[in-house]
Amino acid sequence: MAKLFLVRHGQAAFGEDNYDQLSELGHQQARWLGEYFRERGVTFKRALAGELMRQQDTAKSLLAATDNPPTLDIHPGLDEYDGHALYASHTGSADVAGHQKRDAVDYWRTFRGAYQGWVDGTLVGEHESWADFGGRIQQALNGLCTGLSREDNVLAVSSGGVIGTTIAGLLQTAPRSAIELNFQFRNSAFCEIIVGRSEWRLSTFNALPHLDRPDRRDAITFV
Repeated sequence: MAKLFLVRHGQAAFGEDNYDQLSELGHQQARWLGEYFRERGVTFKRALAGELMRQQDTAKSLLAATDNPPTLDIHPGLDEYDGHALYASHTGSADVAGHQKRDAVDYWRTFRGAYQGWVDGTLVGEHESWADFGGRIQQALNGLCTGLSREDNVLAVSSGGVIGTTIAGLLQTAPRSAIELNFQFRNSAFCEIIVGRSEWRLSTFNALPHLDRPDRRDAITFV
């Protein structure tokens, strides 16, 4: 069966004014994942990433380490939700980076409240709706997976919110479960999804085989 490999970006710049950039470790995580795919003979017919630099740079570093990589296409449907907009709608403040630096634990507690309100439809403010977010993700992935043969693999590189929402939809779980799936997902981890004619099935979730060795355990990160 055709397979979709859905990958989260490598470690980014949490707590910095510009989060949307990979750290040196983030690039290395992506290269190691590409090497893992190459060693196992996994090649990709198509590759897609969102517009964010952390997504694109992860895809480029990953693909550079594989055999016969395809051209990387960019689709805004794989962009992450606007966390700054959700935070501002919930708190009335735009000082996201400042809150992260002052107290990361309290920031995540506050942001979770914003996220829950967004999913529940109770968050008031200027931000994309939860329904529109899910719709654009599905449109991007449907386009990526159209016309695949049984032996084809395709790659999509995005972010935790996109992945959590996708998996919650596949499993037909309660909408709020997308939040927990998002916050569990580790940098450069992947989901393996079997793409059938009539349905998609989750085969692997949050996998990090390229980091599952003693000398790379310190390279397992979440932001």
